[in-house]
Amino acid sequence: MIAVMKSKIFYCALVIFTITVQGCYSQTAPTKKNNVMDNQKKNPVYSNTDTSKVVLSDDEWKKILPSDVYNVARQKGTERPFTSAYETSHETGTYYCAVCGNALFKSDTKFESGCGWPSFYEPISKSSIIYAPDDSYGMHRTEVMCGRCKSHLGHVFDDGPPPTHLRYCINGVVLDFKKAQEAEKNYNAQQNKSDNK
Repeated sequence: MIAVMKSKIFYCALVIFTITVQGCYSQTAPTKKNNVMDNQKKNPVYSNTDTSKVVLSDDEWKKILPSDVYNVARQKGTERPFTSAYETSHETGTYYCAVCGNALFKSDTKFESGCGWPSFYEPISKSSIIYAPDDSYGMHRTEVMCGRCKSHLGHVFDDGPPPTHLRYCINGVVLDFKKAQEAEKNYNAQQNKSDNK
């Protein structure tokens, strides 16, 4: 009787652990981050300034996107947790959609959530993100997509910090990052001073 109870408790704990770990998961995708400049050269719709909507067929996306970006962005995959260099990055700048170049998040809205993916509490604008219900894998979540190209980015949860109390849990493979020019200029000036001492 005790062995059966222990077995049931172990099984319940395993189920709870699995559901918790899959909070942001939908599918596993390769995590190799390709060179941003190479992506932009092969991708004719990539722009940090054009805000017009991008509509391409699945075959067209497959031709211009690296396989890891395509898997997450177009097939709603998920990269493995704790594999994105952006997850723990503290640099000042702007995060863009790696698929189309649309501005998504400012670095000052990024926070350490511990979930394994880059997390933000607020998008750069109301039109930069679009939302859709996602009831896959027996979970009720809200999917977030790029407002320009409708690429899957991740999910948003209501367990983030003030002021929004939201946590945008975003796959790093579908993000590009550009340092703030002023911050980079100040950093380089400080490095030159240090080098000249």
